[in-house]
Amino acid sequence: MLTLQPITPAVAAAFKAVRLNALLDSPSAFGSTHSKEVQLSDTDWQDRAAQWNSNRSIGYLAISGHDACGIAASFLDSADPTMAHMDSMWVAPAHRGRGVGKQLVNAILDWARSKHAQTLCLMVTSNNEVALRFYQRLGFVRTGKTEPYPNDPALVEYEMVRPIGPGENRSDFV
Repeated sequence: MLTLQPITPAVAAAFKAVRLNALLDSPSAFGSTHSKEVQLSDTDWQDRAAQWNSNRSIGYLAISGHDACGIAASFLDSADPTMAHMDSMWVAPAHRGRGVGKQLVNAILDWARSKHAQTLCLMVTSNNEVALRFYQRLGFVRTGKTEPYPNDPALVEYEMVRPIGPGENRSDFV
């Protein structure tokens, strides 16, 4: 059974474990690196967990049994609070294709809707075709905006957005 749990200081150890696993499994999907984040102290992880669960941000762990198997975070744009950004999305390889990613995205959409955001924005690395197709199935479209990927000059990041309707039916997106 899969549950989603907000990332708080109380679950900082699980947050650390899943984030480090994500950085090892999919290094080009994140702006940070495993070698950088593995050096953070337990206090750093607790502080980060507190930052990811505030009035303007949320982070979720996907938990299957006793193991954290996924992560996603979102924050409101500082200049435009009607825009929410999704960040740090990842699902463990053994749990992919089982709806974990969709549950995480839906939780982010619900949070963003509760904050009166109208648009959810994310960035996808150009070499991640699986993620591009996944987000397209959930109603995201590429805007045409790109940014250089900070850890590899051969890659770019594509911006994708989707509207957040007040009463949309999630079954519209498979």
